[in-house]
Amino acid sequence: MKKYILKISLLTMVAACSFSCSKKIDEVYANPNTDVRVPPETLLPQIISAMAANYAGHGPLNDARYIGQYIQNWQYHTTLSQFDRMGYINSTADVAQSTWRMHYYDIGQNNKKMIEWAIEEKKWDYAGVGKAIFAWSWMTLTDYYGDVILKEAFNTDLLTFKYDTQPEVYAYVKQLCFESLDLLNKTGDNASQANLAKGDAYMYNGDVNKWKKFVYGVLARVYNRYSNKADYKPDSVIYFADRAMTANDDNAMVKFAATTTSATNNFYGPYRGNLSSTTTPVAIRQGAFIANLMNGSNSAFPTIEDPRAIYRLRLNANNTFRGLQPNKGQTVMNANDRPENFWGVSQTAGIVNTAPTNDNNSRYIFRNAAPAPVMTAAEMKFVKAEAAFRKNDKATALQAYREGISLDFDMLTTTFSANIPAGKEITAVSKDAYLNNTTIVPATAAGLTMSKIMLQKYNALFGWGVLETWVDMRRYHYVDVYPGESTQVYADFAPPSGTDLFPDNSQGNFAKNPLKLVYRYYPRYNSEFVWNINELARVGGTTNYYHTMPIWFAE
Repeated sequence: MKKYILKISLLTMVAACSFSCSKKIDEVYANPNTDVRVPPETLLPQIISAMAANYAGHGPLNDARYIGQYIQNWQYHTTLSQFDRMGYINSTADVAQSTWRMHYYDIGQNNKKMIEWAIEEKKWDYAGVGKAIFAWSWMTLTDYYGDVILKEAFNTDLLTFKYDTQPEVYAYVKQLCFESLDLLNKTGDNASQANLAKGDAYMYNGDVNKWKKFVYGVLARVYNRYSNKADYKPDSVIYFADRAMTANDDNAMVKFAATTTSATNNFYGPYRGNLSSTTTPVAIRQGAFIANLMNGSNSAFPTIEDPRAIYRLRLNANNTFRGLQPNKGQTVMNANDRPENFWGVSQTAGIVNTAPTNDNNSRYIFRNAAPAPVMTAAEMKFVKAEAAFRKNDKATALQAYREGISLDFDMLTTTFSANIPAGKEITAVSKDAYLNNTTIVPATAAGLTMSKIMLQKYNALFGWGVLETWVDMRRYHYVDVYPGESTQVYADFAPPSGTDLFPDNSQGNFAKNPLKLVYRYYPRYNSEFVWNINELARVGGTTNYYHTMPIWFAE
């Protein structure tokens, strides 16, 4: 009997010890395959940071260093850049592929959980913001890559994933936008500006009305993606643009604390040094196309130096604005014609890529503390102007066009005025002189052209709206002439050709891409080429000319 009691006691002790030890182990070493519940407030800051470039450098600003060479915002400081040549790098380094990671990983499950938990906790504002960000990131993703994983995304039971078409993704973007608006319109329960501001300190500080404007901006963008389609609805574009950002105070901008921690600084600032590496083509200088657009050399705006140039671009030793041609580098230029780099470092003595120790000579989005725009009121005016012009409502188009330029001037003077040389600041007089110049803003609607609209939009999105500009240029097939006009929409834009065009581009044979230019990018190598190769092959993504396959919205 005693032996039996002893056995029971020993078993009880072992069981108790096992339970106690197991509990302690689970508390200290949480199972990574089990959800760890955290407040939605703690998830949102990192999600917002990914809309620019997060702590690890993943996001649109990372990839814009490369895609900006396609659209000639900037060019590589020397020759043979794959991106100056409208090519690609597809390797384990994931060059120009961080947008894929941004969406599926950095935003991905974090945002999915934030929405789920916010709904459970009746924090409708957090759930609405989450859906707004997902709408934006899904649109960004498909704009960049074309076919992507939609229906099977975030399914943790799968090892491989099927691709879905761009129209399917755009339809889902619209759905998310309307779901977001429904949630953002809900009040009471645990929704409050003060609480939303805890997670939203670096975008809108908890202002739900501004997040609604952001959603309408996404809708204006996505409806404008249909401009080449029979079911294009310019009235819808105008409707949503009118409800999006209308003042610079509404602008969606990721803000930075700029502390001694690298990740709290702008991705383009000298502290993080992301424009200095020469291992991949990121040591960039302003392109000749944007320089000529602002220095009075572009045929659409001849002899007129833009007062905004000193805010966005860099001077050279001759005190003029010049830029690099694709695939030519800066050494072919006279030393005194070479523009400073974007941190204000002179290039007269040769190629200097090392980041300075401070940003005292940096301007615009190239400062450590500079906010990174995601969407602006000026952009929405140009979206409206294009849609009204297509509708043949040129009076509305002209008004929106003028307002877009005015808002862009004001954004520069209020948000990006740091380190502008004395005497070079935009004034009310210089702004009015520019707007009242009929070469810039025609006196009557009859003088407005699609070329003027899109070139001024190109100017306003310089540096931060690289992907949006790439969408626009692909919609106009880079060199299209708008019906009834005599010059290219992007006047004087010359894509690379001959030996300046990437060799692989010549292998594709697409009737809708006779110039063999770039229209999409390869999905992330360390995801799709490693784990999802069969599905990637199905859509043509394993060929070395996939990047030249026309994307749906451009057809």
